Amino acid sequence: MKERMRVYYDEEGDFLEISTGKPTQCYATEVEPGVFIRKDEKTEEVKSVGILGFKKRSKPLKDIEMNLPVKVTFSM
Repeated sequence: MKERMRVYYDEEGDFLEISTGKPTQCYATEVEPGVFIRKDEKTEEVKSVGILGFKKRSKPLKDIEMNLPVKVTFSM
């Protein structure tokens, strides 16, 4: 089954989140300063990755390109 991928960017907060699958109850872990992994509370499946200060981290890139459709597999 194909899972949906969602990309959310909050420009004011400079926060990017990429998630897959249906939303579920999750908990977040900060894996390095400003980078968060959200896992499903029951299955421990990684559901999303969030990056605080995304534009600052992505410099000197002027544009961020993403080819769609994209198959994403999160694992640790």
